[in-house]
Amino acid sequence: MMKKQKRPNYTLEFKQDAVKLVLEKGYTIQHAADSLGVSLSALSRWVRSEKGYESKASSSQATLNLAERKEFEELRKQNAQLQMERDI
Repeated sequence: MMKKQKRPNYTLEFKQDAVKLVLEKGYTIQHAADSLGVSLSALSRWVRSEKGYESKASSSQATLNLAERKEFEELRKQNAQLQMERDI
């Protein structure tokens, strides 16, 4: 039987630092991903998220940056916990 691989959980600070390597330090996404040991798709997603946030003012589509996305996920978890407590 094959075990399903668990997806790594990176901190917000790690994600932001990884994105800075690409956006501010001039690394390619591939080079930064290889150097940090993260998948190319994950780093690409983080960079798109930050780029989308930077251009949000000129776009009608609202996107969340990494910090906002993390806060949103935490609020969802907290909301689910409070609903469960209320129902008990």
